[in-house]
Amino acid sequence: MRELKRRLILSVVLIVLIVSFGTTGYMSIEGWSFLDSLYMTIITLTTVGFKEIHDLSFRGRLFTIILIIGGVGTVFYTLSIGAKLILEGELREIFGRKRLEKKLKALKDHYIICGHGRMGKIISRELKGENLSFVVIEKKLDMLEEKEDIILLQGDATNDDILKIAGIEKAKCLISVLPTDAENLFVVLSARGLNPKLLIVARAGEEGSEQKLFRAGADKVVSPYHIGGLRIAHTVLKPAVVDFIEFATKSGNIDLQMEEIVIQEGSKLAESTLDECGIGRDLGVIIVAIKQLSGEMRFNPTFRSTIMVGDTLIAVGERSKLKILENMAAGKK
Repeated sequence: MRELKRRLILSVVLIVLIVSFGTTGYMSIEGWSFLDSLYMTIITLTTVGFKEIHDLSFRGRLFTIILIIGGVGTVFYTLSIGAKLILEGELREIFGRKRLEKKLKALKDHYIICGHGRMGKIISRELKGENLSFVVIEKKLDMLEEKEDIILLQGDATNDDILKIAGIEKAKCLISVLPTDAENLFVVLSARGLNPKLLIVARAGEEGSEQKLFRAGADKVVSPYHIGGLRIAHTVLKPAVVDFIEFATKSGNIDLQMEEIVIQEGSKLAESTLDECGIGRDLGVIIVAIKQLSGEMRFNPTFRSTIMVGDTLIAVGERSKLKILENMAAGKK
């Protein structure tokens, strides 16, 4: 498409040069006025077949032959390129819209990211790294990159119709990271009304916005400035701790990862202690905390701590070992 546009621009420039060349030629050779010369040039290049405005001299006829040979082909070439560009653009838009609608209809238990700015792009990259299904809603076209292999929906995330198109009724989670707190507040209100069971995470910028977002229906509210300030302070005060957290949570790290693993129905881990499971002994995985179904968090559980269905294990270990633990928690062999 870009190559086609480049050729179209080049062809238009050539036409302008040829029209200028023809108009100037008739004015200098035949002594005609600018309008007569321009008119003669146009009807010659477009081969409409009108009669010559004035009788041509011998030199004028030679000039017309040169103009026809050099210009008519360029004009038709430009017209064909223009038609091709319009046709391809329309077809691409139609098929692109159909393809997007098909992808959106197939989504289920997916994530919706409202906003594709700096934070939205990072979130998209992390979700894509985990092979999770998600759709991004962005209002500004310049924020969308065609090369990114993600589902992008142009529109205003504060609009209920856009959220419905994104499949909010079937979604698992919505993440709102729009530029202003007001926009995020509108998105949270709309999303909560459309899907009461939806997990909603929102970004807060100003102080005091957290409580408003919670009241609007957000399950989790994240303040980048607050977290950034704490991170910088901890980097100075507790550098070793920060290094460990970065090492354990860094995307793509193959040596060590921190994951949360949910114990599901049918898992052999259910109703057994950490010692009986042999998670630490056999897999070398450390259970940092256990989040119970009630929401209570048990930090640094002992070997006598019992695991129940619905518990979430906060585990640290090698990726391969964590994968084994995930299969065990899901009841897979």
